Amino acid sequence: MSKNTITVNNGVEMPALGLGVFQTPPDVTSAAVAEALRVGYRHVDTAAAYGNEREVGEGIRRSGLARDEVFIETKIWITDYGYDATLHSFDKSAGKLGVDRLDLLLLHQPLPTAFDRTLDAYRALEKLLADGKVRAIGVSNFMPEHLDRLLKETSVVPAVNQIEVHPYFQQTSLQDVHAEHGILTQAWSPIGGITSYRGGDKSTFDDPTLQEIAGQHGKSAAQVMLRWHLQEGRSAIPKSTKPARIAENFDVFDFELTAEQLAAINALDTGVRGGPEPAAITLEGYGVEIPEA
Repeated sequence: MSKNTITVNNGVEMPALGLGVFQTPPDVTSAAVAEALRVGYRHVDTAAAYGNEREVGEGIRRSGLARDEVFIETKIWITDYGYDATLHSFDKSAGKLGVDRLDLLLLHQPLPTAFDRTLDAYRALEKLLADGKVRAIGVSNFMPEHLDRLLKETSVVPAVNQIEVHPYFQQTSLQDVHAEHGILTQAWSPIGGITSYRGGDKSTFDDPTLQEIAGQHGKSAAQVMLRWHLQEGRSAIPKSTKPARIAENFDVFDFELTAEQLAAINALDTGVRGGPEPAAITLEGYGVEIPEA
């Protein structure tokens, strides 16, 4: 049975499964977070750009759990890249979350057209790490060429790269780069939700292979996909606001996929990205101001 925690490259232990709150409206975020913590989650993933950090903090407080029992992960948005701006962005996020230390802080996207600003932002993360304000640092949506340059020009290897990974889009060559450098792959849209709401040809939830494997275990397709991530050594951040779905997504530690089943899921890769192309992210196209705490 894969454990429900993963130790990242600097020795910090992280719950492998976290609740994601991307596109979760602020008015339902607190309740979703409190419910997830009630059913057993101990890891919440948010971002400055999601506009719901304050409500995540409220949900954590509502749970009654001690601060050190919950692993809090958030991300710096591209508008706040640059050394001083990124240091200030930490203050904004920590202030909204109501904490003085973050467990994991990521750069949300590479800025290929302004990579020097990206590097300065990462150097600010290194400073926050050295000062004990964050326990681990990393990146999100970085492609091999971005990681290559980052590793050459900074000193701390990212603990995590959070990327789109689900059975229909697996980014195996990027995952190989992670393995080579000791970077944990963390999956966003881990059950392929993006294949449903982005109007693709087919949704992972209806996939016959996943349905068949789910039937063999008395589980849902979503649970099979999450189990696949865990057995392959990844962290996964499923999102939901529905209590039943939140509980279902966490109920994945009591069964094991066979080698044949893992191989069958690996064979579903279509190579089609659901999210934006990382190379297309620019300040002009995606720059939004992140409010003060």
